[in-house]
Amino acid sequence: MINKLADSVAQALAGVKDGATVLIGGFGTAGIPGELIDGLIAQGARDLTVVNNNAGNADQGLAALLKAGQVRKIICSFPRQVDSHVFDDLYRSGKLELELVPQGNLAERLRAAGAGIGAFFCPTAYGTELAAGKETREINGKHYVLEHPIHGDVALVKAEKGDRWGNLTYRMSARNFGPVMATAAKTTIATVHEVVELGALDPEAIVTPGIYVTHVVKIDRTATQAGGFKKFA
Repeated sequence: MINKLADSVAQALAGVKDGATVLIGGFGTAGIPGELIDGLIAQGARDLTVVNNNAGNADQGLAALLKAGQVRKIICSFPRQVDSHVFDDLYRSGKLELELVPQGNLAERLRAAGAGIGAFFCPTAYGTELAAGKETREINGKHYVLEHPIHGDVALVKAEKGDRWGNLTYRMSARNFGPVMATAAKTTIATVHEVVELGALDPEAIVTPGIYVTHVVKIDRTATQAGGFKKFA
């Protein structure tokens, strides 16, 4: 019997190793898998390469993982914002490596990994410092830069509902990078607010099929910085 439900966050994260590349869903605070990030801090894996849309907010979530000294490199699109002081301090002191990737390229590089594409040409960043050292090519009169997929050892995503086979649905904008990251990683761990019986999810509404998911962990709803849901009994 296929049953991907984990008893706890700690159980789901037990296999994350030092040096892993960890894909973390979320766009700012929308869809950030905070419970999994906290669990990764407690688990203690170090020398990580983290892929995310940004480099953390304030002292929570991804910023807390950076502050714990467990991340060697971050690949993201928006490293600096009004409350990115943890990243700023680490980067300026040379304790954290940064690979800056335009957001569209980031999404497509993840999607390419999941689709089995070896590399692709994209016009974004041509003629800028972000194209330095990369192959370029003119195609039909337009210049392109060769980009390579981003493969993950582990993906941490936040979903809305799931079943024991690992099928997932998301809530509105919390979906963001979750689906492409789930396909790009060897192991995908998802939190859900509701576990449903097999067949309860409309097959046409399933965003991430269970074939891409390794573990599902049920968590309570908690208020987020942007309002979100209030925790209930």
